[in-house]
Amino acid sequence: VLAGKRQQKWPPTELLMNFSMMAVRRLGGHVKSAKGNERARERFDEVCGGTWWREYFADGRPNPAEAVAAEYTRRLEKRTGMFVHSVPVSHSPHVAPVYHLVFATRSQHGLWVFGDAAARARDAWWQTLDLQEDDGLFSTASVLRPDPKEVEQVAVPAIARNIEQLLRRRRGPVKLVDHTLEVMGQQYGQVTDPAVRKAVKLLYQQGKTSSNGVGQKRVRDIVLRSPAVG
Repeated sequence: VLAGKRQQKWPPTELLMNFSMMAVRRLGGHVKSAKGNERARERFDEVCGGTWWREYFADGRPNPAEAVAAEYTRRLEKRTGMFVHSVPVSHSPHVAPVYHLVFATRSQHGLWVFGDAAARARDAWWQTLDLQEDDGLFSTASVLRPDPKEVEQVAVPAIARNIEQLLRRRRGPVKLVDHTLEVMGQQYGQVTDPAVRKAVKLLYQQGKTSSNGVGQKRVRDIVLRSPAVG
């Protein structure tokens, strides 16, 4: 459907998919077992557009379920010509994801907004964790959930480096929303817009951009220039 010819460009068509990692792991067990359910495997063949996914479990490679999710995303992007990105969703940090939230869009704007929304949703979910130890002295959730300040301390300089490299490659004005994944890198879907604004301010303080990030209500609309251009 997404790869077919579109009659009009507006309104834009986007896709949001729950790619169940629990189901993939279960189906992987059918591949490795002589008693595996072939009909179940065939249904997933239809989902994946072929039997390629079976090889990831048959050859004993590490973390095959995550590899299948990554390859599925890559194939979907190639087949549709859209921007496709997936964000792992877990019950808590440091555990295997229950599913990947796969998002496809034809717009860099959509890609940016989804990343910010995914990070906000994850933070809101983690804040609802209220498991308590039996002695009531501390919260298990507080132990499992990363400190937002620590996450930001890692993310801000990482994003600043991404932007600095982008400015060097482009050699001209850079509007952040036009380069979503290059700006966010590994932080995509992990941190919200305020972290990006702090990264811009960090670059300005270091003299690596003439733009200080002030004056734009939306972070994604910030336009950066190198000092030489500014």
